[in-house]
Amino acid sequence: MAIPFVNSIISWFLKKRKHQIELFIKYPNDVQDELLMRLLDRAKSTEFGVEHNFSNIDGYLRFSEEVPIQQYESIEPLIERCRKGEQNLFWPTNIKWFAKSSGTTNAKSKFIPVSDDAIEYCHLKAGKDMLCLYINNNEGTKLFTGKGLRLGGSSAIYEDNDSYFGDLSAIIIENMPFWADFSSAPKQETALMSEWETKMEAIINETIHENITSLVGVPSWMLVLLNRVLEKTGKDNILEVWPNLEVYFHGGVNFSPYREQYNKLIPKKDFRYYETYNASEGFFAIQDRNTSDELLLMLDYGIFYEFIPMDKYDGENSKAIPLSSVKKHVNYAILITTNSGLWRYLIGDTVKFVSLDPYRIKITGRTKHYINVFGEELIIENAEEALKSACTKTNATITDYTVGPIYMKDDQKGGHEWIIEFNKAPKNLEYFTELLDNALKSINSDYEAKRYNNMTLAMPMVHEAKQGLFYSWLKKKGKLGGQHKVPRLSNKRDFIEELLIL
Repeated sequence: MAIPFVNSIISWFLKKRKHQIELFIKYPNDVQDELLMRLLDRAKSTEFGVEHNFSNIDGYLRFSEEVPIQQYESIEPLIERCRKGEQNLFWPTNIKWFAKSSGTTNAKSKFIPVSDDAIEYCHLKAGKDMLCLYINNNEGTKLFTGKGLRLGGSSAIYEDNDSYFGDLSAIIIENMPFWADFSSAPKQETALMSEWETKMEAIINETIHENITSLVGVPSWMLVLLNRVLEKTGKDNILEVWPNLEVYFHGGVNFSPYREQYNKLIPKKDFRYYETYNASEGFFAIQDRNTSDELLLMLDYGIFYEFIPMDKYDGENSKAIPLSSVKKHVNYAILITTNSGLWRYLIGDTVKFVSLDPYRIKITGRTKHYINVFGEELIIENAEEALKSACTKTNATITDYTVGPIYMKDDQKGGHEWIIEFNKAPKNLEYFTELLDNALKSINSDYEAKRYNNMTLAMPMVHEAKQGLFYSWLKKKGKLGGQHKVPRLSNKRDFIEELLIL
């Protein structure tokens, strides 16, 4: 079959989905309400459904009264029973897949259930929608005349008690439809290699002579791959290796600190960047416009959403609101109920709505990744906006960073300690620090108040990290690749102390 014909057929198929997307955009709250009732009906005979009276729940209010808000520790006993072979505990169909997720540095692994429903109607559906939205926005695309380079995590699958666990990317690759595998590189065998650095070299060897038209992966790790491609080929930029490259689908970390480096690696004026928002627990949102960094909340993936205003956040004791009650520009923690049997589950992410018609969001950070030792309420969004400002004014670019508190001691004031690995360092680090501090004060009024006359917070302390510091740190922890990320902000000094002695 000729490749142009394949391109036409796949494009036609994906465009048909656009009508369904327009439907939930038009009737978002109806779609969510109907979805909640379907999920409750499906699971009413499960152990969890019987315990929480699913059969008598007639709407959202009753649902919020009968079902408690939960974090992983609350449902871990049920998940462990499921992993050992028991079924119909929290979802009616057999669950054999579990996405292993330990966060960035936490040694205790989480095993997130991934049902066949979630694989087909959430994760794989979202992959098709990502392409659908891109194709509808770019009529002249030649995406399927070549292949998409996918960069997943350390993707070995392990069997235990007749259940399987591994990185989410491995589970998705194992269940991909034939046409997706046909249009992807590297081959499945390479994509599922477990040793990260060996896999990286295998991917490069396998793809440098392919016609790669798109990239898919986390920006920090994709940057490592692309730089190694240039080292191996001796080329000046990625377009000399893959001249037909037209789009990068990315997610997992904020793209802003990496944008300038990508623009240099891929010097193409009309090159597209499309952001996605997914996790082990589900696929949540996709950029639906070419030049916007706002993400369309996807409402028909078998996920019912609730939100907790962060100024009232109290973990499992919080009071949540449905999608229909959210307001713009308020920082919310996300609560999800899913077709994998997660019920009112806190995933730990925070977002704000930038549009209510349709519902579009921006990711603002994590419920646990913030600094509020001194009442400054610094979140990741603040830090990255300030970094962007300081970098722009000093012509610097950043590879990675982390921030922790400096505790008050005797007559010493508190403060924030930054470790930043620059791709291109500022000429004057002291001036960069001043710009960073001023930007934070302009963005965050609580930070500004604590910095007033150095009364509570002193000037930030910024260390320029040696090249490769964060990579070495993650490697030492066995956290190279895929969904593993450097923790950006912490209320404790653990990460800072570990990095300072490397």
